[in-house]
Amino acid sequence: MMSLPQASSYAGDIDGLFGLITYLVGFWFVVSEIVLFYFIFRFRKKSPHDKAEYITGEEPHQKKWISIPHILVIICDVVLIVATIIVWYKVKQDLPVADANIRVTGQQWAWTFEHPDLDGTLNKKNEGLILIDELHLKVGSVYHFKLESKDTLHSFSIPAFRIKQDSVPGRTITGWFKPTKVGAYDIQCAEMCGVGHGVMKGRLYVHTEEEYYEWLKDRVQVQANSKEVRESFHDLVTAETSNPIK
Repeated sequence: MMSLPQASSYAGDIDGLFGLITYLVGFWFVVSEIVLFYFIFRFRKKSPHDKAEYITGEEPHQKKWISIPHILVIICDVVLIVATIIVWYKVKQDLPVADANIRVTGQQWAWTFEHPDLDGTLNKKNEGLILIDELHLKVGSVYHFKLESKDTLHSFSIPAFRIKQDSVPGRTITGWFKPTKVGAYDIQCAEMCGVGHGVMKGRLYVHTEEEYYEWLKDRVQVQANSKEVRESFHDLVTAETSNPIK
């Protein structure tokens, strides 16, 4: 995970939590293995006449080998729980004010992304901003996403953002992220969702402000051109219907 770019505002918090877990658990693993092998060699059977000694574990000098590590491990557990709650609250509960909103819909086996209009709101009428497997964001902006599923369980995952959220049919789940690094990143489905699960992937593009608005204006223009073509086609069909060739 440390080799992945930290491209969101809370990616560092999640990496820090994983690092804390790794170091604390790794420390106790090393200590326990050292003590284990020390006891194996220290109290090994040295001659055929050696007999094992029954130990009740009731003597204070014996009990301390359990009670002291036990207390220390509990303290470490409390540290991990507190750190986890802090990060969980920041990522899942404390949603900052959104600069724009997006809608993410999972279906077998693709992602549909509904981008915000120029004013930052969602507009279903602007079909030019609805893309398949392609999401465009502006760096430094806070986005709220509405996550939905059309068929089965999916899991919306952007590794560079350190986000993974299940999408559940019949529910709309709200989350957020703030891109902090310009670039192109992978979007995955992290939940087995059928035979096409392995090909359910998308691409995220984080733009500078200038690049983003240039892209947005192009998409709005595409929508305008498409609408103009449809209207022209409709007028042509109407005219031919009204004046059939004899």
